[in-house]
Amino acid sequence: MHEEFTSTVRGFLGVTNEYFSCFGFIIYSVVVCRVMTSFLMAVTQPLFSKHAGWLRRLRSMGDWAVVTGSTDGIGKAYAEELASMGLNIVLISRTPEKLAAVAKEIETTYKVETKTITMDFSDRKLNYGEIKSVLKDMKISTLVNNVGISYQYPEYLLDIPDREKALLDLIWINIISMTMMTSIVLPNMVEKGGGVIINVGSASGDMTCPLLTAYSACKAYVKYFSEGLNSEYSDKGVVTQCVMPFYVSTKMSKIRKSSLMVPSPKTYVKSALNSLGMSSSTYGYFAHNLFGWILKKLPSSLVTWQVKNKHLGIRARLYAKKKAKAE
Repeated sequence: MHEEFTSTVRGFLGVTNEYFSCFGFIIYSVVVCRVMTSFLMAVTQPLFSKHAGWLRRLRSMGDWAVVTGSTDGIGKAYAEELASMGLNIVLISRTPEKLAAVAKEIETTYKVETKTITMDFSDRKLNYGEIKSVLKDMKISTLVNNVGISYQYPEYLLDIPDREKALLDLIWINIISMTMMTSIVLPNMVEKGGGVIINVGSASGDMTCPLLTAYSACKAYVKYFSEGLNSEYSDKGVVTQCVMPFYVSTKMSKIRKSSLMVPSPKTYVKSALNSLGMSSSTYGYFAHNLFGWILKKLPSSLVTWQVKNKHLGIRARLYAKKKAKAE
């Protein structure tokens, strides 16, 4: 009797173990498939985006593209790339001489029209009505909200030089300019049933960034504003996308030499445009997509700790240079 009971229990446990093993294998397979799918989508997203057809449709949605912060770096690269597609370009920036030089360069190279608007987006008395009056009769297919500023260097919030002005500049240039430019251009896009709005954010807006706290918070606004707007108006033919680069070799990043992980503005913009219509927010470049994917798989507390230590290191080196100069 005892032997029969033992045999029955062993048989039951054996069957149960088989079921659990099978169930465990299924769960494991699903997890692996999901991880691999998210990895492949993250890394290869820009490679497949042209199937969305948005780049081919830009000209049909209007003759003009508007680019803020268009005389350097990523903004200039967007202006040039859109001009290469045959779009006329409205360049908006604060330095008349740079605007004139970039406008002439684009007209000569790409045989398109340009208009320039001199505008300092940090001006607390800025009249957006002036911009609206210039743009009101234009058929605008694309708006690139690129203008932005960061800290001079990583710093604790209360130690930021000229703190109150610096914080207001961050908000006016990174948040208010994008929101108001969108408000100006969007009605016409909705009325004609098509348009593209590209908001240049930052990877720092997708994570906690100690010592760049206000900047990363501004870029988080850019991300969620873009995603919300895309949800509101994509069914009316207007696609909104936030691109969130890590480091690009620009004046803002203070990195002169480009590399695989730090692309040139031209390389980054070509890649980012290829992701148009695929996602409302993207890192925009395969190496950045890969790095962002890895960071999202790590504990957020670990990422925050690493970012803080990196920024403290940059801050310490700058303080050391200042001290050496003073001596």
